[in-house]
Amino acid sequence: MSGSRTFKFTDPYPYQAAIRGAQLEVIVTTRGDFRADLTQIDLSRLRISRGCESLPRIFHGAVDAKRVAINFLTEADQPAIRHCGRVVSPGEIIVNDSTHMHRRTDAPCQWGAMSLTRDDLVAAGKTIAGHEFTAPSLADVIRPSPPLMSRLMRLHEQAGQLARTAPGKFANPQVSRALEQALLHGMIMCLTEGTPSKMGVPVHRYSAVMARLEEFLAANIDQPIYLAEICAATGASDHTLRRCCQEYLGMSAIHYLWLRRMHMTHRALILATPAAATVTAIATDCGFWELGRFSVAYRALFGEVPSVSLRRPSDDRPYSKIARSFGSLNNLHSVRRAHGRC
Repeated sequence: MSGSRTFKFTDPYPYQAAIRGAQLEVIVTTRGDFRADLTQIDLSRLRISRGCESLPRIFHGAVDAKRVAINFLTEADQPAIRHCGRVVSPGEIIVNDSTHMHRRTDAPCQWGAMSLTRDDLVAAGKTIAGHEFTAPSLADVIRPSPPLMSRLMRLHEQAGQLARTAPGKFANPQVSRALEQALLHGMIMCLTEGTPSKMGVPVHRYSAVMARLEEFLAANIDQPIYLAEICAATGASDHTLRRCCQEYLGMSAIHYLWLRRMHMTHRALILATPAAATVTAIATDCGFWELGRFSVAYRALFGEVPSVSLRRPSDDRPYSKIARSFGSLNNLHSVRRAHGRC
């Protein structure tokens, strides 16, 4: 059944839980007030999403391997982003990968996405292109001609505007079918007529290094880690590791680990019950032992001292907002299970 929903977020944790078709961790990389808008539309075969974020961030995770998804920037004048170390500019399409993914922004970002099953994509491609259609490689970044890309972006924007201003229109089968057919046509034309830019050997090698880095950090998130240990675990030299992390993350591996630990501590504090937890216990569980330095750094990053996060009123906690947004206690419990570890 066709339909739509829109959300507004002030915290990255419920935002990452709401993004469909991927298991993502959203790591905000600068201090500031985080704001995100998310629009989701379901048509017969297509899933459509539009996002708008106020702060630079890193998406880390994997997309649903059962669906083929494309992503693109929805504003022509916004800065380029980094997808798996590659520069992606407005006017280019990312064909999502089901393996480890890092997508970094260095400024506020507005993005769009579309996805459908591989079988539906191949069938639609054959009908629209008039010949056998092979789903694009997961390693592709595609640049369509400006007229084709402009048309796809315009249709995508119209769908988002309809979801915001007249969501009931999607209940009309004729409206939904016409919109889906237009978007499918625009998507297929961009994929078939666009120029692909495939990953080279170094990009594949760097992706493998970053996947091993994430595995190593996840296994040692609360332990002291030294650069030599990271190099050994990833099989990369110091020079290669620094280059990988700069291109993928915009920072060193050690700083990335520190940032992840800070966000995990923040998450643990806002989920904890103040009467049953302490800042000291949570901080040390997340790998911080110099509590004075930790408190100063925490305030610089999040704009409040750790004790304030711990004592935040329950109605002002992000997961209370998830419950209100999704209207289901089961969804709230699943989010806590997915994101409650430290």
